[in-house]
Amino acid sequence: MQSRSFLILILAGGLISLLAMGSRAAFGLFLEPVSTDLGWGREIFGLALAIQNIVWGLSQPFASMIADKYGSGKTLFVSALVYSAGLFMMSQTTTEAGLHLSAGLMIGLGLSGTGFGVVIGSVGRAVSEEKRSMALGIVGAAGSLGQFIMVPLGQAFLSEYGWSMALILIGFCSLLMIPASAAVRGKAEDSAAAGALNLTAAIREAAGNRSYWLLFMGFFVCGFHVTFLAVHLPAYIVDKHVGAEYGAIALSIVGFFNVIGSLTAGYLGGKFSKKYLLSSLYFARSALFVAFILIPISPLTIMIFSAILGLLWLSTVPLTSGLVAVLFGPKYMTTLFGFVFFGHQIGAFLGAWLGGFVFDLYGSYDVVWWISVALGLISALLHWPIKETALIRSAGAVG
Repeated sequence: MQSRSFLILILAGGLISLLAMGSRAAFGLFLEPVSTDLGWGREIFGLALAIQNIVWGLSQPFASMIADKYGSGKTLFVSALVYSAGLFMMSQTTTEAGLHLSAGLMIGLGLSGTGFGVVIGSVGRAVSEEKRSMALGIVGAAGSLGQFIMVPLGQAFLSEYGWSMALILIGFCSLLMIPASAAVRGKAEDSAAAGALNLTAAIREAAGNRSYWLLFMGFFVCGFHVTFLAVHLPAYIVDKHVGAEYGAIALSIVGFFNVIGSLTAGYLGGKFSKKYLLSSLYFARSALFVAFILIPISPLTIMIFSAILGLLWLSTVPLTSGLVAVLFGPKYMTTLFGFVFFGHQIGAFLGAWLGGFVFDLYGSYDVVWWISVALGLISALLHWPIKETALIRSAGAVG
């Protein structure tokens, strides 16, 4: 019975991650058509998605704390409603304020509950330490599978019906998260795992831990990378005079190969040092970006780049969340990963906004590409000194 309940949890949580992360991954396809149709520069759409990411990051710790206290299912239900409403409102927007409210504020709030944080916490508490890394990799893979499915689906909707109807159809798909939320349950007090005595103590414990802050700063870089590319890569490809369909193809390939990357990272995270795996991922990203900048772009190089990028894309999630559980235990993992994820979303805000700002200023993304290279090297170095051992607590400090 226990294994059956866990299977249901994985399937329901995976479906929510698939729809939430997959729909979000398709937003980059809308940058060029929405901006052109409404007569805007790219910074406006980029700012809307930057707002989305910073709102997601700011609200993620609170959504995680609510889930830890009152239950994951209730948090997911409300968040799914807000997410879907944001998509429907986005489809009807004709003003900058409307885009920032719908694509920015509402979808950002919806993602705080339906994105990785709440589902990861529920799954992390439900499995043993030996199986946790692999289970988290499965959740990450589901989000990537969503990108593989939803990006080409979004492109098909765009080509057939235009951007407004395409968003409406994606909104209807997102409604499936609502019934799925009923199968994702659990809160911190249900966990028998070791951890701080209460939520306040857990937060205070993490705030005073140097390794936790290194994780926070490292995940900032991940957010910058993936959001800059998710939002601006399709437009960058068009700028290089390659067919617009290759933007969707690129993001879809990233999603497919990240299924492999996330599962592999989950497996390797259970066998080897998570911090060294993370360092290797960030070094590899920087090397990949340099190659993509210097090699002439063609459909073939785009597909090769996208495949390798997919292996490195969100493979950071099971490793980073797994390190949080290693350091502090899984009891308040949802909340503590939520605060680390805020660092990711600060980076995401800058990646989405800076890409549009730099392009409007210089007519090129080159500066942001080289910033991405430098940040990857910095993040690789930041993970090296993390202490990958459980925090030692006194007997009275654990529950």
